[in-house]
Amino acid sequence: MTIKLLLATAAGLGLAVAPALSATWDLSSEYPAGSLQGRTAEFFADAVTAKTGGEIEITVHHGAALGYKSVDHFDAVGDGALQAASSALVFWTGIDPIFQLSSLPFLAPTSKDVRDLYELSRPEYAKVLEDNNQVLLLATPWPSSGLWGNKAFTATADLEGVKVRTYDVASTETMKNAGAFPIQISWADVPAQLSTNAIDAVLTSPNGGVGVQMWEEQSNFTNVNYASSLQAIHLNRDAWNDLSEEQQAAVKEAAAEAETFGWNLLSDATAKDFDTMRENGMAVTEEIPTEFSAALTAAAQPFIDQWVENTGERAQSIMDAYKKR
Repeated sequence: MTIKLLLATAAGLGLAVAPALSATWDLSSEYPAGSLQGRTAEFFADAVTAKTGGEIEITVHHGAALGYKSVDHFDAVGDGALQAASSALVFWTGIDPIFQLSSLPFLAPTSKDVRDLYELSRPEYAKVLEDNNQVLLLATPWPSSGLWGNKAFTATADLEGVKVRTYDVASTETMKNAGAFPIQISWADVPAQLSTNAIDAVLTSPNGGVGVQMWEEQSNFTNVNYASSLQAIHLNRDAWNDLSEEQQAAVKEAAAEAETFGWNLLSDATAKDFDTMRENGMAVTEEIPTEFSAALTAAAQPFIDQWVENTGERAQSIMDAYKKR
């Protein structure tokens, strides 16, 4: 039997091998490529391409290049306008209060605390995304937030009347209770607001500020150890369902490796960022007085108590489990 006849026979019997599925995804992020989250997103994209033999290619668009911010990503990915995104969970608190958890002030002071809290809360994050046509692939932390400004902040008196950029209701309420004048602003809008003196100081991580060369506008950083909030990479459910089982397994493996990569970046990121700040002429206050820390914690407690009450049993169960570790 000739080769042509064999091929024709196989085709007639339905034995022809289907070609491998391929996909091209856009992944949106509002943060710089050099930030921890930017590097994690690139790691994930490269790992997916490698593990699928090039069948899935992901283009990461940093710095809100596609016009989407974290607050927009939830609907954009759920609706399929984007295949994937890297999003700061703190901007989704208006969608579901559970996303506030990782950014509750002074709740998880160490990297182990941050990881423990994440493991306890991940099922809840995943469920909300699943209910909105999305898949949670991974989440990684930002270094703990501090205050960027043109002076050090070592007492509540230093905050009085200062226009501080905040990023959610918790930080807004905490800064207000501590005596500052908070203004809630998305990260992508911070440089413009600083350059026009619309704000005096910025609450964000060391890495976030280094990523946009904050020393061009600010002279000091104070490490108040506010909160180490999470950033998630999430995928449209339809895009996920279009993959073969083998491709889904490869994406899961890539996500697990990217998550490990992102968490490992946290360990020495802050020290390196402090060095970068100082190399660029900034003054860095690595520790604040105990009295100031206690005052900030007290300023945050009313919000935390209200959050647990409003979020209900799922919040209380996570908090109970976290305390019992």
